[in-house]
Amino acid sequence: MKFPIDAPYPSRRSPVLARNLVATSHPLATEAGLSMLRKGGNALDAALAAAITLPVVEPTGNGLGSDAFCILWDGKELHGLNASGRSPSAWTPERFAGKGGMPQRGWESVTMPGAVSAWAELSQRFGKLPFETLFEPAIDYASRGFHVTPIIGELWRRGANTLKEQPGFAAHFMPGGRAPLAGEMFRTPDMAESLRLIAETRGEAFYRGALAGKIAAFARQHGAALTEDDLAAHRNDWCGTISQRFGEAALHEIPPNGQGIAALMALGMLSQTDIADFAPDSAEALHLQIEAMKLAFLDVETYVADEGSMREVKTAHLLDPAYLASRARLIDRSRATEFPVGAPKQGGTVCLATGDADGMMVSYIQSNYAGFGSGVVVPGTGISLQNRGFGFTTQAGHPNEVGPRKRPFHTIIPGFVMGASEPIMAFGLMGGPMQAQGHLQMMLRTQLWGQDPQTAADAPRWRVIVGLDVAIESTMKPDVVQKLGALGHRIALESPDSSFGFGGAQLVHRIAGGYVGGSDFRKDGHAAGF
Repeated sequence: MKFPIDAPYPSRRSPVLARNLVATSHPLATEAGLSMLRKGGNALDAALAAAITLPVVEPTGNGLGSDAFCILWDGKELHGLNASGRSPSAWTPERFAGKGGMPQRGWESVTMPGAVSAWAELSQRFGKLPFETLFEPAIDYASRGFHVTPIIGELWRRGANTLKEQPGFAAHFMPGGRAPLAGEMFRTPDMAESLRLIAETRGEAFYRGALAGKIAAFARQHGAALTEDDLAAHRNDWCGTISQRFGEAALHEIPPNGQGIAALMALGMLSQTDIADFAPDSAEALHLQIEAMKLAFLDVETYVADEGSMREVKTAHLLDPAYLASRARLIDRSRATEFPVGAPKQGGTVCLATGDADGMMVSYIQSNYAGFGSGVVVPGTGISLQNRGFGFTTQAGHPNEVGPRKRPFHTIIPGFVMGASEPIMAFGLMGGPMQAQGHLQMMLRTQLWGQDPQTAADAPRWRVIVGLDVAIESTMKPDVVQKLGALGHRIALESPDSSFGFGGAQLVHRIAGGYVGGSDFRKDGHAAGF
C-alpha cells in the first residue's frame, strides 16, 4: 500500500492511521462512533452508534424508515446480514397494473423498513455496550439540535422542492416553510422520542408497538397497503456473503436481492484480461473496467431479484468462472461496445466502516433510497419512510416483478475484502447504481494498484449511464478523457462537488497493529481514530 507524499489527486484530506478507526459520511456520526469505543465498546458498537446518529444529522440519505445491510468480521469469521424489508402483503401485480411502472414517491413506494431491526439484532449478537447507550449521541442531536452542513443543506433544498407535497414531509423537514440552510440549527424532538422508544424496547416499538401503530394508522389514512401485520412479519436474514477472488484478495458482497453481485461479475471478467499491465488512471484500464461493468449490469438487470424469486438463473450461474470468461471475451480492446444496458436510477445512502484494536471490522450501509425516500414522514415520530418499492418492476414474469411479502432489487451494498484467511478492508460507497461500480474501482485501486484508502477515495471516478454513455469526473486528466472518447465512449464530464452522482466512499484498511482510513470529500465524509 502506497502512502504518497505528493498525492496524485486533488484532495482535502490525509489518510487517518490509528488502532481504532471510524469512517462515516458525517463528522458527528464519526464522533458518535468514537465515543462508544472510548466507553469500552467494540467496532460494532461504534458502527451502530454512528448508524443511529445518521438519520438525525443526514436525513437526506437515510432515516428511521431505512433498510440496512452489514458485513462483519468478528475476529474469526465473516458474517453477512440482510435487513432489507419486504413489500406489503397486498402488493400484487394487479395493484400496479396500468400505472406504467412502480411509483417512485409516496405511500405506494414504501416497503417495510429494516434498519431498526438491524441495529437490535447486530447489537444483541456482537455488541458489548448496552443497547440504550448506543442511542445517546443521536438523541442528544435530535433533541438539542445540530448545525446543518453545506452539502446536506443543498441536498435538503433539492429534496424539499420535490417532496414538499408528500404526506408529513413539510411539517417535519421544512420548519417555517423551507428547508434549513447551511449553518442553521435543526431540532427534531419527535425523532428524539422515537429513538428513546426504540432504545427502551430494543426495536419492538417500531415493529409491534406504539410506533408500528402510528405508521400503520397513517398508511390507512392515505389508503396505503401497509399494515401492522406487515410490520410485525419483518425478519432479517443472516445470509453470509458471496465473493470473487482477484489476485491474493477476494471481494465479498451480500447475496441478492442486492447489486453487489455486479461488482463481483465485473471483477471476475477483469481477472481474464491484462488490466494489471496498465496504470490505474490509464484509458486502457478504465476502458476495460467500463466494459466489464456494462456487461455485469446487463445480466443483473435481467436476472437478479429476491433470491427466492431467481428461478432459472441463480447466483452461482452468474458467478461461474467459465461464464465470466465467456463474457470477458466480448470486450473489444479497441472500441466501446453498445451493450443494451438499462438506465440506472440515482439514489441517496449512507455508509460507514469501523475497526477496533481487537481486530473486529464492520462494513455497514443504510438508506432511504432516493434522497429522503418516499417523502412520507409519519406525524409526531420523525420517521421518514424509504421508497424501496421503486426497485421492483411491473414486467410480467420478471424475477423482480412486484409481489406480496417480497424483497425488491436493492442498490445498497456493504463491501469487504479478505485475504487468504484474514480481513483486509471494510468499505462502502454510496450513490444508487454507482455503488457496485464504486466497489469495483475501490477494490482495484487498493488491491491491484496499492493505493491507500484516502488516495483511492480521492481518485476521479467513472459511472456507466446507458449504452455508450459514461459520466466521468472533471478531475480526470484531459488526455485520458480524449482517449476514452476516441474508443467510442460518449463522455459526460461532471463535477465531483456539484453532481452528487459519484457517491461517497468510506474505507478502513487493516495494517500492522491498526488501520488506515479514508473518507470522501464528495459528501461530508470524516474518518478519525485513536
